[in-house]
Amino acid sequence: MMATMRPLIAICGTTGVGKSKLAIELALALSHPSSSHPWRGARIINADAMQVYAGMDVITNKVPESEMQGIEHSLMSFKKPGEQYVVGQWVQDAMKIIDETHSRNQIPIVVGGTSYWIQHLMFSDRLASDEVDLGSVTASESLAKSLSSLPSELLEIYNTLPEHASDALDPPAALQLHTLLSALDPTVAARWHWRDTRKVLRSLRIMKGTGRKPSEIIAEQSETLSSPRYRTLCFWLYADTPVLHQRLNSRVDDMIKQGLLDEISSLRRIACPSGLPETADNVTADYTLGIYQSIGYKEFHGYMSVPQPSKKLFDEAVDQMKSSTRRYAKRQVSWLRNKLLPAVYAANTEANNKPPTPTYLLDATELGDKWENNVLDLGERITQAFLSQDELPDPKSLSDVARQMLTIEAKPTNPAAVLNSRRKAICPVCTVDDAQPVMIEEGREWDLHETSRTHKKLVARAQRIASGVQWQPRREKTTVSDEDEDRMPSETDGLTDALDNLRLSPPIP
Repeated sequence: MMATMRPLIAICGTTGVGKSKLAIELALALSHPSSSHPWRGARIINADAMQVYAGMDVITNKVPESEMQGIEHSLMSFKKPGEQYVVGQWVQDAMKIIDETHSRNQIPIVVGGTSYWIQHLMFSDRLASDEVDLGSVTASESLAKSLSSLPSELLEIYNTLPEHASDALDPPAALQLHTLLSALDPTVAARWHWRDTRKVLRSLRIMKGTGRKPSEIIAEQSETLSSPRYRTLCFWLYADTPVLHQRLNSRVDDMIKQGLLDEISSLRRIACPSGLPETADNVTADYTLGIYQSIGYKEFHGYMSVPQPSKKLFDEAVDQMKSSTRRYAKRQVSWLRNKLLPAVYAANTEANNKPPTPTYLLDATELGDKWENNVLDLGERITQAFLSQDELPDPKSLSDVARQMLTIEAKPTNPAAVLNSRRKAICPVCTVDDAQPVMIEEGREWDLHETSRTHKKLVARAQRIASGVQWQPRREKTTVSDEDEDRMPSETDGLTDALDNLRLSPPIP
């Protein structure tokens, strides 16, 4: 199998670590002929969900054309800002370009921060169709039974599902959708936070479009193994957190100088109905769709919606954008360690001798000469050995940080196991308003929650009430703490989970 699999290079990592820089440098190195392999030249394929949109170069952090050094970049700047372009479409487009690139005797280099796109390209049979038929379908026996027992108000919601998640973002509507999903498919409902309207609505639309419960489809999908589509050399560019945070903060400042607010104004004009002033009420873009997920658009919404924005609002927007960027980088690392690495290790274990997806962490913490030594030179040597099918070094031997970050606990990759391992439960102690229950993921998240200051305070209050001690409750704050926000579903990261991997139509080969 290894002999027939074509080579692919994938470069992933957080925002701000130099992924595009490495991709261009490797492509330039491959432009020179080699005596040890037949490949010459390379083509870069964008795997950043925001960089597919034309224009908007600042907010999406595109590499300037002047820095591309003549290397062809594909799947970049070809969609209109108002269009939706999702993972299934990208995988099929990327596969076509990879075929074309191999036919030229060149190496495709996939690079970007949307790691779940890269993962779905590397591995087959785990991707859902993005087209769900909401016409007339026959419900399975199990779903029909659940539908027949629904209260009339929930059945009405099922029959009139909102078109977009943004149509049900207010807490009552969001909770109703989650209650409906809990009644129809409690296994899947336990996976999603009730505020994660996009995932909840997608699960319901899957049911309506296929006539089957998502948990049933996942169970069926789990009966087959996901296999590597290519022989992929994967580079994870990494920078230590304190250094990365400084870079990201500086990047936001630079983006503002380069015209970030002008691009946001352009996006707001697209989102605002023609002829209406660009007020907070009139600019109605869904922050979970398309380019409106870009960090900066939502953060500057308040500042740009008032007639006379103040410096205070501007400074707050800048701080929010920097914070959102840092949080996004944290989620990118989490995806790589919790999703991509387990899939890579499972595939390599199956292969025994030569792993089909060798994965290396390159330490990009320091720039200058250190970049040459720790990133570029290592990357070039490993790439040449990979293409020549020579023996490769142990990935954990490259550096201490590589050994640390590439060492992970065993995690399930089977879709059903993933689904059941990440259940969420309501904390009755912290739920002071039944209309907005507090949901926490079981396991480590729950253990951390029980040690939080808010939980301990509410436990103490409940104990005092139970013991008959007179208690005058203070008005609880309704703002979300940093701890809770870390656990909330993200509107900008684009990261997918088990349900996003449902196969609703014949799989992409």
